[in-house]
Amino acid sequence: MMAKAKCGACGPGYATPLDAMKGPLEEIVYLPCIYRNTGIEKPDYLATVDVDPKSPHYCQVIHRLPMPNLKDELHHSGWNACSSCFGDATKKRNCLILPSLISSRIYVVDVGTDSRAPRIRKIVEPVELFWKCNVANPHTSHCLGSGDILISCLGDPAGNGKGGFILLDGETFEVKGNWENGEKVPPLGYDFWYQPRHNVMMSTEWGTPKALADGFNPADIERGHYGCHINVWDWSTRTYIQAIDLGKGSIPLEIRFLHNPAAAEGFVGCALSSAVHRFYKTEKGDWAAEKVIEVPSKKVQGWLLPDMPDILISLDDRFLYFSNWLHGDIRQYDISDTRKPRLVGQVFLGGSITKGGPVTVVEDKELQSQPEPLVIKGKKIPGGPQMIQLSLDGKRLYVTSSLYSGWDKQFYPDLIKEGSVMLQIDVDTEKGGLKVNKNFLVDFGKEPDGPVLAHEIRYPGGDSTSDIWI
Repeated sequence: MMAKAKCGACGPGYATPLDAMKGPLEEIVYLPCIYRNTGIEKPDYLATVDVDPKSPHYCQVIHRLPMPNLKDELHHSGWNACSSCFGDATKKRNCLILPSLISSRIYVVDVGTDSRAPRIRKIVEPVELFWKCNVANPHTSHCLGSGDILISCLGDPAGNGKGGFILLDGETFEVKGNWENGEKVPPLGYDFWYQPRHNVMMSTEWGTPKALADGFNPADIERGHYGCHINVWDWSTRTYIQAIDLGKGSIPLEIRFLHNPAAAEGFVGCALSSAVHRFYKTEKGDWAAEKVIEVPSKKVQGWLLPDMPDILISLDDRFLYFSNWLHGDIRQYDISDTRKPRLVGQVFLGGSITKGGPVTVVEDKELQSQPEPLVIKGKKIPGGPQMIQLSLDGKRLYVTSSLYSGWDKQFYPDLIKEGSVMLQIDVDTEKGGLKVNKNFLVDFGKEPDGPVLAHEIRYPGGDSTSDIWI
């Protein structure tokens, strides 16, 4: 594979993560925009946003592709091909895969014909997932070196938890069947990442679809409806071989190996404990985890809250970024020593503990006082930082403020009324440090059909959360 890449093959993406850092500056980004749970009876859509500071349309939505159905709950997206196929010149990154978390549809969107005006190429109906694979609620999509597309699921067709996977054909986008072999699957699913050089895939656990669909009830943790394991899979035999317990109610979400394909370690962000665990291969060849970052919880009047972080790792494996949706901050950690991440940057972007908000902080081990609300271009920013995406060169971090419509409605009712935002953070890649770009605001409260909830951010040429090197 790498030998082919060296001799001038030009499949999608980049030969190495460090090559990707030299890629072009981002000019447009794609975001799924969600109307489910907002009271607006319109379909979700894929927004194309201009992020080129030299463009007259900077910070504007330049195209909207509405889905043909209501209440899909678009959420995450992936590619038909990425750097995992770099050595295969027959492959092209020209379709965005959009799984719908609630309807269980999967949309295949053509972004190759006109990257600034995407169009629907194919719709995989829920019945395909139900009948062929006995799974539902697709979440994360990653392209494979084989050319196929692997998608993780949260549940079965009846709304119970089930951590299964589906394989889509990379040419026809037909459902080929389950990826996993054997009867043994984890009780819950969510995100995943694979590292073929260590013959491993890791998956995580959010919760039972029926329990989380309309909001978060802390009692559901006791009832076993939320996850606490990293699940380890044998990559070549596609079998579930180990569960690493991170503690009851930890809710492990986004999982990232280091980008270096030889690395036998990575990180996972946990929702309820607001912690990051490092997972690693042990000397005897199995896998283990240790908590390496813990954000002290704040004593607040009134509610038990999950924190719902997102994490990502810069392409040079030097920094880890961590968003705290409810506390309202983004943190930058130097992970040169993966066992001892060092906080080098922090910025507040709203959150539930800002001054004058509904939550009073009684005791805080980190802050002297509650942070001021963030105002950009005259708009007080609703919600808190959720999904994050880093520019290839590592110098700009993009942030959106919606987590998932059923939980937005519960924790940030203002977000439903005002719509979410996309912000940009300037990153100091020398010493570390984060600073809000006060000239950048994409306000999804001003959309033509009314305020909408924008979620995950993708660049047309791939990014640090879509591409896997093998």
